[in-house]
Formats: sequence, C-alpha cells, structure tokens
Amino acid sequence: MMNNINADLHCHSVQSDGTLTPEFLAQRAHRNGVELWSLTDHDVISGQVRAQQAASDLGMKYLGGVEISISWAGQTIHIVGLGINPHNEQLVEGLRKTRDGRTDRGRAIAAQLGAVGIENSYEGALTYAGNPELLSRTHFARFLVQEGICKNTEDVFKNYLVEGKPGYIPHLWATLEESVTWIKDAGGVAVIAHPGRYKLTELQKHALYEEFKEDGGLAIEVVTGSHTPAQFEEYAKIALKYGFLASRGSDFHDPAESFVDLGTLPQLHSSLKPVWSLFQL
Repeated sequence: MMNNINADLHCHSVQSDGTLTPEFLAQRAHRNGVELWSLTDHDVISGQVRAQQAASDLGMKYLGGVEISISWAGQTIHIVGLGINPHNEQLVEGLRKTRDGRTDRGRAIAAQLGAVGIENSYEGALTYAGNPELLSRTHFARFLVQEGICKNTEDVFKNYLVEGKPGYIPHLWATLEESVTWIKDAGGVAVIAHPGRYKLTELQKHALYEEFKEDGGLAIEVVTGSHTPAQFEEYAKIALKYGFLASRGSDFHDPAESFVDLGTLPQLHSSLKPVWSLFQL
C-alpha cells in the first residue's frame, strides 16, 4: 500500500529555477491529489519553512528537500536530499559554498552569448531569477525564449548553453561524497535524481551507483518527469539490482515548460520499496 501514495518528491520554486512560489506549488500539488510532497530547489533551502507550512495548512505530508549539484566524471549530476533538516549547519554551509561562483559563471555565459550577437543576456536572465545567487542556465534560456531567439527552452538547449554551443560554461560543483555527507548530516536520505538523463556509459553508471552506495546513498528516482515509460521499467530493474529504494517526482518547474504536472506520474511498481517507507508519515 505504501507504493500507492501519491508522492511528488521533486519540484522547484522561484527560490531556484521554478516560476511559482512555494505556496502556489503546494496548492497545485494538493489540487492534483498529492499526499506526500517535497520542495527540492537547486542548492538552496530558503523555501523550506514556507513549503512545510503551506503543506501543513493543506493537510499534506511533507519531507524537507533539496537538489544538490555535483561534478562527477566531467558531468553535472544531481543528488536529491529528502527528509532533511533545513537548519542543519553543515548542509547550510555546504550549499553556500556550492552556490559560490554562479555570478562569475553567469557573466561568462553572457560574454559568450554576446560574442554571437546576443546582447544584455546577463541582465535579462537576472529578471527571471527569484534569487540572484542561483542564476542558472534555465534563467538564460527563458530570456532567449522571451527575446524570440529560440522557440522554447527545449530549442534553447539544442542550440545554446550546452557543450559545444555558445554560452556553455562548466561549473565545478560539490563532490558526490560531499553531497551525500551533507544530506546525511541533516538527517536526510540521498537520492540520485533522474538517472536516465545523464550521458554515461554502462561502466560509468555502475561506478556511479557503487560509489553512491559506498558514500551512504540509498535511493534513485525511478518514476520522474525526466524519464520515459521505458525508463520507468529500466530504472526499476536497476533499483532492484543495486538494492536502492525508489523515489517518484515530477521535477516540475513551470506550468508551461514542464513535461509533467505535479502529482500526475504513474505509481511505483509494487516490487519496489519506496524511499518514503523510511519516514514516519
């Protein structure tokens, strides 16, 4: 029966790169039948108190959440922390260090875009950033769409801001071990976010899962807005193979941009043990 809970444990507010406030996200989740919710903004926990209060007011169960950017094998990987205490000093300080450098990176992105004739992108991207400390590629993408340079954000990430295209500036994030340690120190459970999104070889995937387990990571997202139905099955098998708990989350950012709305994903397969089984709900 635990698998039948409508849990959405991955979404973003205006505190990072979403477009809705924590309160509006909570209302949308509740309206869509979500029973267990988590706000998992990128590298920031400033929306947690508001999200928890909004969930409580609506009668939804809530798990404190965050999505931490890490650098692994030359790629950016995301690790979600669920059930975290947002006041934990180690987590707060770790996230602060992770956010450092975003301003310089943003200016470097803007310089590259300027070199191909796209002016004022730094200032334009900032207008979409609810938190200037968390200026990201998503904010630049929204600017490019607004200016009519690209049709939509999907079009942006085919032509700009990715490796080999104008506006691609890599950032050195936290390590895998650091991210898992911060989450554990804050009383949470570490989850590999949308594993199907990463361009990893089979050998690299195995190495990631094994290193994650060694560091104390316990779960992977199986049913997520970033996965296809075929990947739901693929990562269910991987969860069983490696002994991971399974998580479910829409990765919702915006009503117009997101592929999947809050609370509308299929349930986890009955063979899987859900990550929320670890918590007293």
